[in-house]
Amino acid sequence: MDVKSSQVTGNAALHYAAWQLSRRGWNVMLTARNSKGSDLFCSNDDETIFFGVQSKGLTKRDPVGLGGNLDNLRSEWWIITVKAKTDEPVCFIMTLAEVKALCHRSDPARSSNGKVSMWLQPTAYDRPEFREAWHRFGTEAHPSVETAEAL
Repeated sequence: MDVKSSQVTGNAALHYAAWQLSRRGWNVMLTARNSKGSDLFCSNDDETIFFGVQSKGLTKRDPVGLGGNLDNLRSEWWIITVKAKTDEPVCFIMTLAEVKALCHRSDPARSSNGKVSMWLQPTAYDRPEFREAWHRFGTEAHPSVETAEAL
């Protein structure tokens, strides 16, 4: 896939996630693209709850790259959007803890460059508990997020 096509896929996923969160009562701000950290920042109306979202857009059910060091992952929430440029995107809503717990690590001895790489296999994120789990962000009347204790 060429860079331009992957950027458009990422943008489609990002804006779809922002729309879904806004529908649930969150104030959503897009961050500078291709910067480290969250792609979206969200807050409730009285600014008592803030959280960051990492958005990943895919054209099909593919692995999601996480880089070589899980300590570099910052966003509290992850939204993985498959079929991002279609009329029927599918989103998987995960916490950072879930992403870290379910990631696959490469064996550096078997890689061509000798480095560790990590990713989420489709079987790790494509689960009923994550699929279209927008309820984890509350409702328009009562935007809330699940806490670590509730997970």
